Amino acid sequence: MNENFMEELDLLEREKGVSKETILDALANAMVAAYKRSPGAAEEARVTIDTDTGEMIVYGQELDEDGNVVREWEDTPDDFGRIAAQTAKQVIVQRLRDAKRTQVFEIYQGREGDLVTGIVQQSDHRTVMLDLGNAEAVMPSGEKIPYERLERGARVKALIVEVREESKGAPIVASRSHPDFIRRLFELEVPELVEGTVEIRAIARDAGHRTKIAVASNDPNVDPVGACVGARGSRVRQVVNELRGEKVDIVPWREDTTEFISDALSPAKVRQVILDEDEMEAIVVVPDRELSLAIGKEGQNARLAARLSGYRIDIRSETEHATGTAPSAGSGAPEASGDGPASTEEVAETAPDSEVAEVPEEAAGDESTEQEAIEGSDDGAPAEEAGTPDAVATDEAPVQDTETEPAEEDPPAEV
Repeated sequence: MNENFMEELDLLEREKGVSKETILDALANAMVAAYKRSPGAAEEARVTIDTDTGEMIVYGQELDEDGNVVREWEDTPDDFGRIAAQTAKQVIVQRLRDAKRTQVFEIYQGREGDLVTGIVQQSDHRTVMLDLGNAEAVMPSGEKIPYERLERGARVKALIVEVREESKGAPIVASRSHPDFIRRLFELEVPELVEGTVEIRAIARDAGHRTKIAVASNDPNVDPVGACVGARGSRVRQVVNELRGEKVDIVPWREDTTEFISDALSPAKVRQVILDEDEMEAIVVVPDRELSLAIGKEGQNARLAARLSGYRIDIRSETEHATGTAPSAGSGAPEASGDGPASTEEVAETAPDSEVAEVPEEAAGDESTEQEAIEGSDDGAPAEEAGTPDAVATDEAPVQDTETEPAEEDPPAEV
């Protein structure tokens, strides 16, 4: 050791924040361990380091049964300088690593849930290492978006889910599959979320495939869905780009569970929702042609809607519901449309007279239409026996004018 070494320690203390006394103390302990491995070394020893010159002296010690030092002598090995240089390098590197880790922990402690931007340093099927500038973050396989390929050098955003104080590995654990990652991305693009005007009440996510979020507004003049979508979809497009094309559905939060479940199943149109609030279950009736859309690929749409609403959802087509036995609990629930809260009464108030008559006939179903056809025939025969061309042209013509199949295809909001 020499004076230059001590000057280097002073420089490390200023630049890295590691005190010189800490390094010297660790170095002395390491030199004691190195001395004990040398031939003829005493069982106990201590090492002193001159803080001005850097000179090291080893003292062998003899202890009594109580552990008290009864004799001490200088026992510095001849080649101790070479051993000291190697040991000093290892100790300094380790102390700098520990100091860096402590600094990172102090900086990021309590920042769980924050969004950070990093550069991909390493990426494989197990983990992804991100360089955050002043720290490193690790993204385990369970926190990655499935099937997402992050190229080395790519700049990506991630959510801090854990800051740990362990001796091994990166102290920061980041995630891109966590549902709150979606929340933070929207907060970057939607100022109303940061201000508190708009809130994200619920998030259901199938990372890498689809996400549904329910938003509510604390200002009656602000549309929560429009605020999150942005002009021509500019805001939600930025989020989707960061998610590498993951689909995002934004639905309004509603206090009426029936309407909320109906909206949560969008883009499918819902005819009726029957609730069992005690069992937290819901039977949803959809048009026959909308059944597969309501369920989604591998049940994804129904699964996300169930997570979003907190209800177990049983989706049935109109045919299945008509032929099956519907639960009595929650029966008589109002019909809900997938486009919003528009009801049949609202449609009746705004539609022309000819269309107003169609709404109750549609609700009555095909059986009422067939009954009118039977009652309107001259001979009173069943409909299938009075199916002559003249009878169809005269008696059933008024019934055909009030057929509601075209109106049934269009949702109430469009009417």
